[in-house]
Amino acid sequence: MLSLENLTRDFGSVRAVDDVSFKLAAGDILGFIGPNGAGKSTTLRMLTGYLSPTSGKVFICGRDLSENEQEAKSKIGYLPERAPLWPEMTVLDLMRFSAEVRGMKSKESKIAIEKVLSLCFLEGVRHFRLGTLSKGYRQRACFAQSMLHDPPILILDEPTDGLDPNQKHEVREIIRSFGTGKAVLFSTHLLEEVDALCTRVVVMSRGRVVADESKEAFRQRGPDLAATFRRLTLETHT
Repeated sequence: MLSLENLTRDFGSVRAVDDVSFKLAAGDILGFIGPNGAGKSTTLRMLTGYLSPTSGKVFICGRDLSENEQEAKSKIGYLPERAPLWPEMTVLDLMRFSAEVRGMKSKESKIAIEKVLSLCFLEGVRHFRLGTLSKGYRQRACFAQSMLHDPPILILDEPTDGLDPNQKHEVREIIRSFGTGKAVLFSTHLLEEVDALCTRVVVMSRGRVVADESKEAFRQRGPDLAATFRRLTLETHT
């Protein structure tokens, strides 16, 4: 569904992402982990088309993102780390606006809106202004709009950062219920999220992939996931 091939991004003399390659298949819930500054967010911005790579390719459902940008982007739901919100909008206003931007027809959008409001546990706050909601509810609203067009691929950047334990549990349940046969990639620096949710793990450090394996294989590296993570991300690259 999603393929990154030798993706590289330079900012002047600084190489933020260095020759990154991995694939995301239907049914994968891939934890994209690494310390702050590892290049995770830069990679996500490239694979969602918000930032052009210095070199390398991104393929989305078989389409080259650089050559079929509009079609490729339509296959992705993207939740950035700090998703912009308009505090004066209600939750329902946000859903309707998102549907209109995506060119969804009236009947189609109504059905889709009701579906994501239910899936993200937002029915009871649909008429509340976003500026009055807790961080957990605002995050769910951002989540809902990213899923509105029922994309086959969902990309999430730190979706549980700053949430309390109950809110984290709710977000995990939303990800699990996103749908079978679809693909989810979420970046995080929280190993508990990987252990609770993922089927695969990609570890980045200093712009490079240092591990790409199943969660079971990652666990077999050692009983202490935190120690394994530190060892991988502190290794000197050759």
